[in-house]
Amino acid sequence: MWAYPTKDANVKELHEELADRFANPRSLVDFVATSFDHPEQYAAVFTPGGHGAMLGLPTDPNVSSVFNWAHDNDLITISLCHGPAALLATTVNGQDFLYDGYEIAVFPDSVDKQTPMIGYLPGKMPSLVSTRLEELGAILVNTKADTTVCVDRRLVTGASPQAAEPIGALAASTLLAHAKKNDW
Repeated sequence: MWAYPTKDANVKELHEELADRFANPRSLVDFVATSFDHPEQYAAVFTPGGHGAMLGLPTDPNVSSVFNWAHDNDLITISLCHGPAALLATTVNGQDFLYDGYEIAVFPDSVDKQTPMIGYLPGKMPSLVSTRLEELGAILVNTKADTTVCVDRRLVTGASPQAAEPIGALAASTLLAHAKKNDW
């Protein structure tokens, strides 16, 4: 909650309305098993950042299923900071990388290599997300952990926590344009 916006009355009201859902989220396995028949109920898939996104998500077949389902159903995918590591899940079971050739903003490996030295992480990360994304054909649009944001087709990405506000604005305008185009 340290990063949750508290100045916007509408956001605060929405958070209060959804507080129980935040406290008791559905499992991803349950979502995959029960929600794919109704893509019209969804506008986007959001993967937040944090180093935890690099652990488990890139190899999870359920995460892969969600991204492929969103892509196949013309939904927007939004990801911030280390969140694009989850996009790597689209390669599980020998699948081609779904985002090959896409421009992506992501937390840079150069900064991750420094974080153990400044005490942010207890040690080196087991993998470097930017390097892996590039190896699979993604085109990285940033080299710093800054406010860079990017939209490529239906993928909206941001480089770091500093990009939280810019990605929110870009995601909102992208979702509105997508809604108008699809006559929602």
